[in-house]
Amino acid sequence: MLTRKQHELLVFINKWLENNGVSPSFDEMKEALGLKSKSGIHRLITGLEERGFIRRLPHRARALEVLRLPDEVSISTEQGFSPRIIQGGGVKNTTKAASSIGQTTTQLPILGKIAAGTPIEALSNPTNFIAVPENLIGKGEYYCLEVDGDSMIQAGILDGDTVVIERVDNAESGTIVVALVDSNEVTLKRLRKRHNSVALEPANKDYETRIFGPDQVEVQGKLAGLIRHY
Repeated sequence: MLTRKQHELLVFINKWLENNGVSPSFDEMKEALGLKSKSGIHRLITGLEERGFIRRLPHRARALEVLRLPDEVSISTEQGFSPRIIQGGGVKNTTKAASSIGQTTTQLPILGKIAAGTPIEALSNPTNFIAVPENLIGKGEYYCLEVDGDSMIQAGILDGDTVVIERVDNAESGTIVVALVDSNEVTLKRLRKRHNSVALEPANKDYETRIFGPDQVEVQGKLAGLIRHY
């Protein structure tokens, strides 16, 4: 699984190759990612190469080849980056796509960021609305949250993504849920039900699974989809 910066660099390199026919320079990559040094770009490229996403062509300057992209990214032929919506690993373009295939959309409220210390109930007034294709949602009640943090990156959920949540008060073990902990902390984690406890499991090895009593965790919704902007 890629880190957020590796993901950003891979998409940037691929788009630059499409538009210019040559890979970007280290300075161009550094500026695009907002890094202060070329050494950071070198580490990211090495990581992408080790994971089989790119290849450095020998004896040629500015020669990178994109071998593959993550499952949640499609190679775009359009100019610039456009919003994309992801459902079950597939990608659908949310600009023009709905109208071009007769797809209808619905406006869902964005209730703010999903971050520690902010109960969902305190976010009853939407901060914004976003158009979501109706085939992404069912007949239930849905809302959106902006992801703040990297604890779920190995599940394909990155910092800055917008998650589409179906409002439910119960979910099966293994489901990614919005959980309210001790009535004052909201988090997006994978739910694991055990005999006398509930585990909230991250998808990032740098974070620990947290164990709670069953009366400490209240399910506020389950993941239905995800929107990412490039």
